[in-house]
Amino acid sequence: MLSKIKKKYFFTKRACWYAFYYGFAQHLPASYRFQPLGKFAKWCRAMVCKRLFRFCGERVNVEQGANFYTGWEIDIGDGSSLGIGCMVPYNLKVGKDVMMGPYVVIIGDSHQFDNLDIPMRLQGMREYPPVKIEDDVWIGTRAIILPGVRIGKGAIIGAGAVITKDIPPYAVCVGNPARIIRYRDGSSTQKLE
Repeated sequence: MLSKIKKKYFFTKRACWYAFYYGFAQHLPASYRFQPLGKFAKWCRAMVCKRLFRFCGERVNVEQGANFYTGWEIDIGDGSSLGIGCMVPYNLKVGKDVMMGPYVVIIGDSHQFDNLDIPMRLQGMREYPPVKIEDDVWIGTRAIILPGVRIGKGAIIGAGAVITKDIPPYAVCVGNPARIIRYRDGSSTQKLE
């Protein structure tokens, strides 16, 4: 009986934090605007996310309009950010010092579509492993990252890039679909396989 009460309390408390985030904190200004209100907004969103995410490091910046659904399984490392208006799956894994530009979309799952006799909307969802973004990654404005992708340490994803496959460490990727144009250490380019 006691564990049933604890579960109900846990879910009620969590529901209150969701309501606070999606009803109030999400709509506060960006962290760099309208000081000191921007600083308050940054603090407010970080405080809420520490209670909603599975792991939320120090100095995390969740910007205005970030949508992370339930966030139950999100891990985000120290000094990382979720950009303005971004949309990320509930099970995203983000390393330390990751910069995310505005309006980035990270997709966590997709529709089934193999059976031609059943409408696609009725075929259910296809599960993928969580998207993993390693340490010190920079994701440009309006980049799209598809399900199950791993982005290597130190990589740069150009604005508007569509990432369909894993990105190796220190690669600089641009385009749709994304291609590697160089590596940050100056080594030669290679195509995504």
